Amino acid sequence: MNQIYIELQNHFEEMVAIRRYLHERPELSFEEVHTPSFIANYHKELGLQVREQVGGRGVVATLHTNKPGRTIALRADFDALAIQELNDVPYKSKNDGVMHACGHDGHTATLLVLAKVLTSIREQLSGTIVFIHQHAEELAPGGAIAMIEDGCLEGVDEIYGAHLWSPLALNTVQYLAGPIMAAADRFEIKVQGKGGHGAQPHETVDAVVVAAQFVTQLQTIVARTVDPLQAAVVSVGNFEAINPFNVIADHVNLQGTVRTFNEDVRQEVKKKIEQHLAGVCTAYGATYDYHYVEGYPPVVNHEEQTEVVAEAARKSLANLNVEQCKPMMIGEDFAYYLQHVPGAFFFVGAKDSNADIQYPHHHARFNFDEKAMLHTASIFSEILAARLQM
Repeated sequence: MNQIYIELQNHFEEMVAIRRYLHERPELSFEEVHTPSFIANYHKELGLQVREQVGGRGVVATLHTNKPGRTIALRADFDALAIQELNDVPYKSKNDGVMHACGHDGHTATLLVLAKVLTSIREQLSGTIVFIHQHAEELAPGGAIAMIEDGCLEGVDEIYGAHLWSPLALNTVQYLAGPIMAAADRFEIKVQGKGGHGAQPHETVDAVVVAAQFVTQLQTIVARTVDPLQAAVVSVGNFEAINPFNVIADHVNLQGTVRTFNEDVRQEVKKKIEQHLAGVCTAYGATYDYHYVEGYPPVVNHEEQTEVVAEAARKSLANLNVEQCKPMMIGEDFAYYLQHVPGAFFFVGAKDSNADIQYPHHHARFNFDEKAMLHTASIFSEILAARLQM
């Protein structure tokens, strides 16, 4: 596999160029047009079998060899976020209010160049390699479900995915068998009170006070309802009551998220949120609307394939620090692929050691060390070597 790594190094500048090209042209979930077209054309030029509009906007490219073997799928997502980029870089987003703030541009560039290198040595390969380019990872219901329903996993024996992870030091790879990422749900609530003059609160039902009491009570759900040996998060991310300074709010809109690993815990939290909401509203004479959306399920890595990842990472580069991680409360619709075929998802350190401040994913100044793409491609190639006996 040294030959593949040498070729990946030789194509690293192209990998960076593709990443930056895509970074300048981000597209929102379910609105991707240019990106999937670019991906499909790249694979077509390599001579691969290409399916477009898979599950809506996804692209699937297949590399067939002349030798029998497993069919291994590699997945990369390519959607961006509704964020106005604040980075001062030559490849800054040209689309107002849209930014690749999570590294999906890097995921795509990694997979494209890996496909190019593997195609150039096709005669040395065995089995079949499927490159799944997924749209709409950032926004539930996500693109994975629709792509699976449209046959992207037909004939696939195993699937692997990776995330360039900026909180993690470069040259570090993290993996975990079993649950590695949480179910990611959201809720929307409207607390309806009775507005009025700020000087006459006794004639109103103050929606701000009601909603504030509710948010405070939410904090007891995890602390006093969930088994301490189980993990759960309940967070309110949006609390909106837009009024003049001297007006009692007529209503308040709330949005939040719930993260869990256990399905029983998930359902209990969902129920408890409404119980607390109903109790507070009853006490103050308010009413409510409650809408709970179950998002992606937990990402549960298969044990055998997780060990394949760990071993591949150890073999790929001598200076990589390969370690188990703790389960994370973030969500990923890669979970759906793992419900259908064995596989594993892992994290590749992408922290930019040259940056004075390391901004997190989904931040307007997010960026990552592009050498992490080379590390990811190298690990993928070692996974293929192990599973296809290359």
